[in-house]
Amino acid sequence: MTFVQLIDCRTSRFDEMDRLMDTWVEQTRGKRTATHSVIGKDRSDGSHFVEIVEFPSYEEAMRNSGLPETERIFQEMVALCEEMPTFTDLDVVRDEQLYAGTSRRFLATIAAEGELPPLDGLLAEGYHDHVPSEEPDAIGMDAFRRTVEEWRGGFDFAFTVEDQIAQGDRVCTRWTWNATHTGDFLGIAASGRKVRMTGTLVHLFSPEGKITEGWWEYDRLGLMGQLGALDDLES
Repeated sequence: MTFVQLIDCRTSRFDEMDRLMDTWVEQTRGKRTATHSVIGKDRSDGSHFVEIVEFPSYEEAMRNSGLPETERIFQEMVALCEEMPTFTDLDVVRDEQLYAGTSRRFLATIAAEGELPPLDGLLAEGYHDHVPSEEPDAIGMDAFRRTVEEWRGGFDFAFTVEDQIAQGDRVCTRWTWNATHTGDFLGIAASGRKVRMTGTLVHLFSPEGKITEGWWEYDRLGLMGQLGALDDLES
């Protein structure tokens, strides 16, 4: 889980503080475990600053704090502050990156080998799945499981995530689907053919971080052609 540390301080010597942070970055190059850092200035109080430092985990943050360079810079920072800085340790429980990770985990889960795993950790109970080529929509976790089982019964498949965009409570994933036709699918007997599709999936998330709706776009007609279902029409 991502970990964030807030460092709250008051100083009238911010230029010196800024140079000090540059020194810390240089001295800890290749050693520090912080992945991102932002410094914010209070709009109503020009001497109030908050530094937001992101780490991969709490353990990595503690390892970073143990660096001798970090301890030395901290002592110099205290000298520049008008009062002792305060630290707030936060476990990040939800953000857009986590939504994107959930979307990736969703695709990996429905493609997993063996029995379809439970989906309640990913989907809201009333999940609504939108697929233009399939009517009616699958509404509810049980209905979606039946849809997924139809695909899993016809193919061994895997998704490759090519690109993702996360904004607010929505994540758009561009994917490639590679599969082997191993079972009956829409009345087409198993052929052993290797097939491929590209497509996109837009997920809507609840405030609790579960997927409430999904909109799929993919070339189903192209898939039918790869399975030989259009051969008679072409002839």
